[in-house]
Amino acid sequence: MADWLELRQHADTGIETIRAHFEGHAYDPHWHDSYLVGITLTGTQQFHCRRERHRSTPGDAFLLEPGEIHDGDAPVEGGFTYLTFYLADRWLSDTLRGLYDATPSSYSLHFDQTIARAPQLVNTIAQTFFTLHNDEMRIVQQGMMDGLLSQLTHHCQWRKRLSAQRQSAAIAHRARDYLYAHRGENVGLDDVARETGTDRFTLTRCFKHEFHLSPHAWLIQLRLASARAMLAKGEQPASVAAALGFADQSHLGRWFQRAYRLSPARYRSLCTNLPDATVK
Repeated sequence: MADWLELRQHADTGIETIRAHFEGHAYDPHWHDSYLVGITLTGTQQFHCRRERHRSTPGDAFLLEPGEIHDGDAPVEGGFTYLTFYLADRWLSDTLRGLYDATPSSYSLHFDQTIARAPQLVNTIAQTFFTLHNDEMRIVQQGMMDGLLSQLTHHCQWRKRLSAQRQSAAIAHRARDYLYAHRGENVGLDDVARETGTDRFTLTRCFKHEFHLSPHAWLIQLRLASARAMLAKGEQPASVAAALGFADQSHLGRWFQRAYRLSPARYRSLCTNLPDATVK
């Protein structure tokens, strides 16, 4: 069976639903700015995350947080098929606070584990996925999403930072905010270090500790995540590449293909149904 991928974007929430099959190498290490919630349908899906190698097989749910580096490959013949949601951080937090009065506003949401072997959660993920993916009635979709979020709360914790981590984390987060604000510019480490009031070496050490990537590697991933958002709104790949600091459309295309196994133009078409004569 050849590799294939189906993608839908939910009109009301912007949630992306993806069902795909890969054989051999699936995708290079990358991160998303959303929570990933999915299940493996067939075969064995192998990936590295949180400094561990994980194997997901049918009956397993995989749960990844925004910014968590992961790759993907099929270690056994026949490949693997999976389905997944991309849940925006703000949407997930806001929705959970709407469902539960006791949800703390000053803590960040974390999954307890990357692989969850929980039949009820797996079943709920599958049912919710196909309800959204097949565009069922809105009241059915919303009810299923509420049920999914209720299930996810059993596999989450609200975590507050320890005081000893705060200074290093503050440097890393100021650097991240600066890179986000200047993601289309040709910034250097000296620029970021000056903005955060530290030196390049301390900056890089704090950044790697917090985000598990060097600043330049994180910036590339940020540009790719931004490219996804812009393409999903219908912007042309060439203008996206120019806006985000890629050398040209081909440069964006090479990075995009490695991370997502789709060309920018193909991703744009799947999200918008708009044709693109410059597919690369």
